[in-house]
Amino acid sequence: MVYLFLKFLHVVGACVLLGTGAGIAFFMLLAHYTDNAKTIAAVARIVVIADFLFTATAVVAQPITGILLAWIAGYSFSDPWLAGSIMLYLLTGAFWLPVVWMQIEMRNLAAASADNNEPLPRRYYKLFRLWFFCGFPAFAAVLTIVWLMISRPAW
Repeated sequence: MVYLFLKFLHVVGACVLLGTGAGIAFFMLLAHYTDNAKTIAAVARIVVIADFLFTATAVVAQPITGILLAWIAGYSFSDPWLAGSIMLYLLTGAFWLPVVWMQIEMRNLAAASADNNEPLPRRYYKLFRLWFFCGFPAFAAVLTIVWLMISRPAW
């Protein structure tokens, strides 16, 4: 029963990571294309909250539930699918942490532009491009982790 509960939490956490990640990317991208500082500031404000509420919670829960599941099921952390998942999780984190900071900076820059009725500064656009390109490897890594968890390939 404990195993199934942990597995449920682990699967829900994976769904949250994928869903929140995709949702945040979608809303930030659409807000960006308005080129409207007020819109971008408002959306980025919500995105930052969502990232802390949902993504950060799942980021903490995933390794806890994953380690407990592996331990209960008797998997070795040296199994290639599990070791690969852990490495990809760390890679995802290496992209996600700077992205969170970028979202906060973009929110602040857009809010300042909106408050002063000024166009978005160059720094905003530079951060957005970096944010956009960091999303691809992070999202691909999460998708690969989900595939590894489901298939547990024997290499």
